[in-house]
Amino acid sequence: MTDVSPVAAVTGVVFREEVRVVTDAARPPMAHCGDMTALTRSRSNRMIAGVCAGIAERYGWKTSTVRLVFVVSCLLPGPQFLLYLVLWLIIPKAGS
Repeated sequence: MTDVSPVAAVTGVVFREEVRVVTDAARPPMAHCGDMTALTRSRSNRMIAGVCAGIAERYGWKTSTVRLVFVVSCLLPGPQFLLYLVLWLIIPKAGS
């Protein structure tokens, strides 16, 4: 443990340092991630190819928010449209 007395004397704040080592065996499974499904293109909630809807379903976001972010990002310079096409090709359809 590091001596923090000089810092406490100057700032008036007392620190308490705790170090805990967690091994992989003691670490719980990724329960904090919730029930994440596989990334697939949506068949029911799609406008073009279902890419934005699939991303929204995968991460539990609103579909309209993902679509809005994509459309706004297309106003910026970059390969957003090409990325959408690539995702269209590599993400499988739901249920297949």
